[in-house]
Amino acid sequence: MTHLEQVLKDLREEIQGMALLVQGQLIKSRKSLMNFDQGAASEVLRTEKRVNSKELEIDKFCENIVALYSPVASDMRTVFAYFKINSHLERMGDYAKNIAHSVLDLKQPYSPELLDRLNIIKMFDIANEMIKENVVALMSGLPDSAHEVFDMDNELNDLHNNGIAIIVAEIKANTDNTKALLDLASTVRRLERVGDYNTNIAEEIIFCYEALVLKHKNTSGGKK
Repeated sequence: MTHLEQVLKDLREEIQGMALLVQGQLIKSRKSLMNFDQGAASEVLRTEKRVNSKELEIDKFCENIVALYSPVASDMRTVFAYFKINSHLERMGDYAKNIAHSVLDLKQPYSPELLDRLNIIKMFDIANEMIKENVVALMSGLPDSAHEVFDMDNELNDLHNNGIAIIVAEIKANTDNTKALLDLASTVRRLERVGDYNTNIAEEIIFCYEALVLKHKNTSGGKK
């Protein structure tokens, strides 16, 4: 293994750490929402500083590789892919933070029956599973797992569309609770956006390992 290959391996492990950190944020934000656990919500907000700091560290790592090693061809493609993956992970962390923040603004918990109808737990689970599959693909160098992310995103989109329709009906029936329901709609939308960023990451991994630019192709679930 050359020195540059070792450095790229170290960078890949840093990206893995960032992904695990964001997964933890999503898990805690789910706990805060489902259990009306404002302590968990506050913990998400505190950890957000670590997510932001980690993003900056990885960005600097990427910049240093370009400056010190002048990578070319596939190595440069890898650095650029990791740089963008890092940014997408940070945005997912932002969505977890925003979900937690909305819980802190709640005066009372949402109806468990409503949350169940919205399949909120399933949306969180799919979002985290997408991160897991991307990490497997990233660390193994085999993008098969990343390809699976597109189908998961389609399922997440369906849950989002169904959830928004349910919330619109609830707002019409319960106008006194409009703000809380709109906040819940924002949570559903944020989880859908987490799925979008996961598909972006999958595209970067596939591009990195297969030299395919899927965002310019008509894939089954990739975002344009």
